[in-house]
Order: sequence, then C-alpha cells, then structure tokens
Amino acid sequence: MSTLIQAVQPADAAAMNAARTRQTQLTKPAGALGDLEELAVRLAGVFGTDRPHPRGVAVIVAAGDHGVAADGVSAYPAEVTPAMVANFLADTPAGPGGAAVNALARTVGARVYVMDAGVNADLPKHPALVRAARRRGTRNLRIEAAMTREETEALILAGAALARQAIANGADLLIPGEMGIGNTTPAAALTARLLGLDAAEVTGRGTGVDDDRLSHKVNVIREALARTDASDPLEVLAEFGGFEIAAMLGVMLQAAALRRAVILDGFVEGSAALVGVALAPALRDYLFPAGECAEAGHAAQLEFLNLSPMFRLGLRLGEGTGGVLAAPLLLSAAATLREMRTFAEAGIPT
Repeated sequence: MSTLIQAVQPADAAAMNAARTRQTQLTKPAGALGDLEELAVRLAGVFGTDRPHPRGVAVIVAAGDHGVAADGVSAYPAEVTPAMVANFLADTPAGPGGAAVNALARTVGARVYVMDAGVNADLPKHPALVRAARRRGTRNLRIEAAMTREETEALILAGAALARQAIANGADLLIPGEMGIGNTTPAAALTARLLGLDAAEVTGRGTGVDDDRLSHKVNVIREALARTDASDPLEVLAEFGGFEIAAMLGVMLQAAALRRAVILDGFVEGSAALVGVALAPALRDYLFPAGECAEAGHAAQLEFLNLSPMFRLGLRLGEGTGGVLAAPLLLSAAATLREMRTFAEAGIPT
C-alpha cells in the first residue's frame, strides 16, 4: 500500500509551463478557448509533454452493498445492486450492457469494466465480471466499522490492479464509477469527517428520499460519526466507507502513479478522492471533475480540492456517467495543444 501511495508524484511543472507558453502562441485570441485552455495545461502536466495525446477511455464500475442500507437510508432496496450489476453485463441489441453508463460509453467509445467489490448476492457467471469481493457487503457503519483495515486495503489494491489492466489495454483517461444502494450515506460520513463538517451540510437525497427519510439519514450519519474519533485517512475509510469506494480509491492512486488522468464523476467518487488526497496530496494534480452533481456535499468536496467542474447538469446517477460525458471535453482540450498551429507555424502576422 505504501508503495502505491509513494508512487503518486506531482504533475510535470516544466511541461505545464511549456504548455502555457504554447497557449499564448496558438492561432486564437488569448483566452478564447476558455476553460479548455487550463484543462489542456493540466493534461500537459499529467502526461509530461506540452502536446499531450491521451487516447483510450475506460470506466471502472465497482459495485458493493452497505450494511447501513438496512437502516432505511435509501429509497430503493438493496436488491437493486445485484440487479444493476446484471444490467451492466447484459447483452442488448446495442451492445454489451443495458445501463446508462453502457449507453454513454458506447457513444464516446469508452470501455466499461465491472467489478464485484462486495455485492451481497450471488452474481451471474460472466467472463467480463471482475470478482474482487472479500465479503458480501459492509457492516453497518452506524454501529461498527464498515470494513476491517485488511478488507479496505485489499479492495484498494484490487482497484489498482484493474486500473493497471485498463491502462495496459490502452486507457489514458480513467473514470472510477460505482453502484451500491445506500452508498451516499458512507460518502457523506467520509466527507463530514474529512472536511470537519456537520452531517447535515454534506448529506443529500441520494436516490430521492423524502424530507423525513433525509432527516433520518442525517441522524444515522451523526450517530456513526459520534461512535469514533478516527482521523487517519485509511482508518476513516474503514470506519465509514464502502468496498466500492475503496476500489475507486485504488483506481485513482494507480492511475496517478502511472501518470494517467482521472475523471471524477460525482459525490461518491469525490469521497474516495478526499481520502486519496489525504494519503497522497499530489493525487489532486490528476483529478478532473466532470460536473457538480446534485448531492449536497459535492460542492464542498470540490471547494476543498480546489477543482472546478466542467459542467452542471444536475446529475446524481453515479456509475461513472458524468465522467463519460466529460471525456470528449478532455480529449478535445488536449487536441488544441497538440494539433493547433502557432501564429508562426501558420505564417499569420501578429
């Protein structure tokens, strides 16, 4: 684990400086490409060149169940988690997978990987399903630690291994995604503890709970936070997190260690990123938030990370859907640095 964390090094400052210089010379008015210009510069730092050329896009959807779901924090039953895993893997007339992330991934040419990180069910035998579960679902975080330290580290390393596989298969942009009924509750607990905020400030409606259930959800998280003063990042993850959150953290750390860009989807992914940045501050250099989602705590996560979302579409589905939508923006940003000519190259007087 320490080797993986230590492998995350800051982005290439020299490449970023060269990219900024090149930006001033491209055939456009200064700043005319808006936020794409800073995205392109950050990508130069990730890939170590002022002409970055990211290509493949991979979505790694980790699925896991949560003991706290038994406390009624979601509008949907836990049985939805294994049903959605089957949907991610299903054969459809359009191609593999019948979920939103599959449809969007097909549209942009991204590859979807599906991991059983800890689903509390017998999942279908499928050659594309990556089986990494150590147990069927976490314990109830309200009354005890959701995971052991050993389980936590095992899922982080499983996520890292799948990230290495995706990169070996050609991915330069990695999108951690998740599926797990009740998982905005652990995400809110992690966010509250790591940012020092009250549960009410970072807890949203998740699958669309009503006011009474939202109040109950806040109280469940407060009760969880009150039972331990854990502050070490990995201990906090074990106490309040989820198997799929740990797996996504592994994806992020490994991608950064191998100098690939990570596109953050939403709130649950953001909670994993908070743990990651606490462990390896340089991870932030590799994170590219897709959009600000509708969950209450997502804006607080982005503010703490000092990162700006690329869009605001009111998304709150998860699965990595927002990340897939953002991938063409990042590919386009890199193309401007790589393929546009400078005024001198184009023979245009300035």
